Amino acid sequence: MPPSQKPAKNVLWIMCDQLRYDYLGCTGHPVLKTPNIDAMAKRGVLFSNAYVQSPICGPSRMSFYTGRYMRSHGSHWNGWPLRVGEPTLGDHLKKIGVRNVLVGKTHMAPDLEGLKNLGIAPSSIIGVHVSECGFEPYERDDGLHPTGRPRPAYDDYLRRQGYNADNPWEHWANSGADAEGALQNGWLLVHADKAARVPEEHSETPYMTRRAMGFIAEAEDDGRPWCLHLSYIKPHWPYIAPEPYASMYAASDVQPAIRSEIERDNAHPVFAAYMNMRYSKNMSRDEAREKVIPTYMGLIKQIDDQMGVLMQFLAARGLLDTTMIVFTSDHGDYLGDHWMGEKDLFHEQSAKIPLIVIDPSAQADSTRGTVCDALVEGIDLAPTFIDYFGSKPPDHILEGRSLLPLLQGKQPADWRKVVFSEYDYAMQDVRVMLGQPIERCRLFMVFDGRWKFIHASGFRPMLYDLESDPEEFRDRGADPSCADVVARLQAELFDWALHPKGHITTSNEKIANYANQQLQVKNGVLIGIWDETELGAIREKIGVKP
Repeated sequence: MPPSQKPAKNVLWIMCDQLRYDYLGCTGHPVLKTPNIDAMAKRGVLFSNAYVQSPICGPSRMSFYTGRYMRSHGSHWNGWPLRVGEPTLGDHLKKIGVRNVLVGKTHMAPDLEGLKNLGIAPSSIIGVHVSECGFEPYERDDGLHPTGRPRPAYDDYLRRQGYNADNPWEHWANSGADAEGALQNGWLLVHADKAARVPEEHSETPYMTRRAMGFIAEAEDDGRPWCLHLSYIKPHWPYIAPEPYASMYAASDVQPAIRSEIERDNAHPVFAAYMNMRYSKNMSRDEAREKVIPTYMGLIKQIDDQMGVLMQFLAARGLLDTTMIVFTSDHGDYLGDHWMGEKDLFHEQSAKIPLIVIDPSAQADSTRGTVCDALVEGIDLAPTFIDYFGSKPPDHILEGRSLLPLLQGKQPADWRKVVFSEYDYAMQDVRVMLGQPIERCRLFMVFDGRWKFIHASGFRPMLYDLESDPEEFRDRGADPSCADVVARLQAELFDWALHPKGHITTSNEKIANYANQQLQVKNGVLIGIWDETELGAIREKIGVKP
């Protein structure tokens, strides 16, 4: 086949919301079977040490979508706009002729004030591109829509099926009903064991799968390469599933909570405050875990079944040979472990994510079905995609690294020795509990594969040794015998904090070329030269005639 007729490379980037790394068959769950996701791992590489750059939806996703740390892109909390002008994956892909398309959730908030200041209408082509984080929104649905907000297309779909309500997402897809038909709202944990009121085929996960397949089918006529971000809303709360998934697992399938009274004895003030949050106290109850976790598992099983549908669809169209496929999550879920609910802190249950990458090229054949224990960050996906499409990742902007060498069996000698994650709790009750000023509500994690160090502004550090304490029960941040470890990881954090990639308007190549001239030329004038003799020598050296 002539080069001009080769099928276009594509990327299918699948992200689940709040999916723990250890709730898959291929990552070791003893009960939950995920054969389709496991099959994906057998076709690609399973990364066993992948971490998000913030353990909460919005900031984590903004790091995925920009390839930059939270400290660089500035979106520290859900609903905080990504500022106009912050480069995104969509900007980088647009330059090389690749469509960057969304089906599902981004948690992106537009910088309306920034658009207004620049005179850009949010509905314009540029305005939509900026407001949607560089994505072409084939279908945007963040879920979690309270009554009164503009309804997504999924609500309209439910109404067309006869499920009428002001908020059909909540009242039908995410609520149950008792024997008399009374609504049992899925927001309440006590109803997590109820079945959703819609049949399985009309629930969110298969709906989004069909929408993704719809785009792919349409894109075949377009011919341009694409990166499709299929971003599922589940297994994020409300914890409620349709049948048969609602009753697929029982309380007997719930694994023992990973927690210890040691954690609550003289706990770090920030950790103690989070253990005191409403959702933590509720999810620490066995009754809540026995209702929520079977449903959480059912929602994951539904996702796995949809992966089977999606892979068959790609295979039927001959797209598996040209499509890089990524399966991951934006963060985890404590589910009562460490006396916690939600996510928020940096235990493995929260900050570590599943990551499977399938590179279809022949160069990756040697790594298929392997597990890679290299330290990987969520920000690595953006440069990986750009690299896969054959372009050079802009390393003066992107703070992640391409995974292609690891996918193709190479072990870069200079691969990172630590990973970083950040959290800003200024928007939460924890700030008030601790009496912290807004600008001091910062947490930073540094992890080197064994030691997990957490800097907490205004407090002593936290430190966990995952070699001797893999369950992270013993905080050794105040242990004098660990002072050298604390100092070493503090130095790593200090060095990282001092070297953000801030010169995003000037490439490293331009800087290097300028410096390599070894002389300063301003407006055609050579400066700092002593006399005509020195000037003549310089001209001769650089080949400039008098």
